[in-house]
Amino acid sequence: GPGSDRVIEQAPKLLGSEDDRSSFEPQHDIIADAHRRNPGFRIGRTDRVLDALVPAILGQKIQSKLANESLRKLSWYFGERAPGPHKLWLQPTPERLAELPFHDWHRINVERKRATIIRRAAERANRIEECASMTPADAARRLQAFAGIGPWTTARTLMPAIGDADSVMVGDFHLKNTVSWALAGEPRGTDERMLELLEPYAGHRGRVTMLLKMAGVKAPAYGPRLSHMHFENR
Repeated sequence: GPGSDRVIEQAPKLLGSEDDRSSFEPQHDIIADAHRRNPGFRIGRTDRVLDALVPAILGQKIQSKLANESLRKLSWYFGERAPGPHKLWLQPTPERLAELPFHDWHRINVERKRATIIRRAAERANRIEECASMTPADAARRLQAFAGIGPWTTARTLMPAIGDADSVMVGDFHLKNTVSWALAGEPRGTDERMLELLEPYAGHRGRVTMLLKMAGVKAPAYGPRLSHMHFENR
C-alpha cells in the first residue's frame, strides 16, 4: 500500500542498523547482566520526529496510562486508517493537529496547555522534521527553542526519532530514583545524582536507562499512588 517503499527503505534503521555499540562497556554488574540477557537489543530510528514528539508532549506531567489512552483516541478520532489488512490508525497529519479546536482536545483528556504545545509544533512541522538530519545536540537545541518543550520531552522524542542512545529523561518522576537505586543502592535520587552516576556511560546513557527498564529495576515505593488526572472540563 501507500508508503511501502519508504517502510522497506527505513526497515534497517528501524531495526537498529545504525546503532553503534562498539564503545559501550558495562561498568556495573546489573548493567552487564541486562546487556548479556538482551544481546539483540538495538536502538532504532524512525526519522519521524513529529510522530515521536506528539506522544512525548502528551506524556508531560501525567501518568503513562492516561497519556497512552489520549494518543490512542487522538489517532482513532482524528487520524486516518493505515493501509493494509490490520485495524491500525495513523496519527493525525500536522495540518489536522494544528487546526484541532481545544474542545476536541478535551475529549481525549488533554488540557489547553499541552494542546497548545502540540498545535504550535504542528504549525512548524517542517522545522521539527529537520531534526532528523541533525546531530543530537543540534536537534535538542532546535526542539527546545519551541515553548513548552524541555529536556524530558526532547529526550523522549530523540531516542526513537533519531536513535539517540545518549538521551536521558531529566525531570522524570521515576527515572532518577531507578538509576540511583540500581547503580548506587540509594532509594531516592535527584537529576543531578542520576547524571553523575551515568557519566561513565556518556554516549550511551539512554541505553543504560533502557537496559534497567528491561531488567525490571524499580526503586522502593513510598507513599500512595498518584490519582489519575482528567481534564474534560478544563
